[in-house]
Amino acid sequence: MSSGAARQRDSEPAVRAQQPQGLTPGTPSWDSSSRVQLKPSSAATLAQAPMGLYTDTTVCIGCKACEVACKEWNQLPATGGGKHEMSGDSYDNTRQLDGIHWRHVKFIEQFSEDRTDGRWLMMSDVCKHCVNAPCLEVCPTGAIIRTEFDTVVIQSDTCNGCRACIGACPFGVIGINDVSNVAQKCTLCYDRLQAGMEPACSQACPTDSIRFGPIRELKQQAQARVEQLHERGETRAYLYGADDKFLGGLNSFYLLVDQPEVYGLPVNPKMPTRNLIPSSLFSTAGAMVLALLAMVGLRKRRMDERAGEDREHV
Repeated sequence: MSSGAARQRDSEPAVRAQQPQGLTPGTPSWDSSSRVQLKPSSAATLAQAPMGLYTDTTVCIGCKACEVACKEWNQLPATGGGKHEMSGDSYDNTRQLDGIHWRHVKFIEQFSEDRTDGRWLMMSDVCKHCVNAPCLEVCPTGAIIRTEFDTVVIQSDTCNGCRACIGACPFGVIGINDVSNVAQKCTLCYDRLQAGMEPACSQACPTDSIRFGPIRELKQQAQARVEQLHERGETRAYLYGADDKFLGGLNSFYLLVDQPEVYGLPVNPKMPTRNLIPSSLFSTAGAMVLALLAMVGLRKRRMDERAGEDREHV
């Protein structure tokens, strides 16, 4: 890490607090069973400024330090008990976010057929901690909560493994942990936030591609970075999820230089309830068509029967 980056970290004590002594696995403050059973404090009414992550994909070097830090801090199990085959998909062997991978560094190769021209796009993906979270909306047990930091956490001791949240999430970040047999995802290191620490992933990032702090400040930093890139000729740079155009905004948003689908992100993610009216109308229309076909079929059958009777009388 450069000395400039170190000075930047030291200049933000409120955001990048020092790690308290003694907060390690095995201490009373540590959730030793699943890393995600910590309950929100009684002051979980967003008295705190909303906190989150801003990821600048243009400075990601694909080192996977964030993945390793996430796995280590949350003590997530290895794939297949440690027997993991190479994917053959560039340098991406994690493949996706799920119940045991809460961080996923994507490697996107864009090369010409003769490979004389091209570029690499790298992005460290994570749960978006949506302001209007689809997973929270559909959870039948109340296992998914919004914390005082405006982040979204799944409480493992309340989750019944129904998988409703998995289907509701438009970003595909939730999965079943094969060890705990419940749904799990990034908690934005809720236990660390409660102790005044930053998430393990952002602390480990050597290039400050992942930045943690109050959402308002992160948006200002991100917009300044976009303007800087535009001035330098990278006119494709833009922010994904920094406004409230979808899901009320994302508390983990990104700076991208290509279309969202290139990074595996949905163009227009929606809440499950947004689909209720169109689905209801489609179902109603379908039922009416079936009823009409049934009436036509019944009428034809009766006409055929009458025609048969008339022929018998003749």
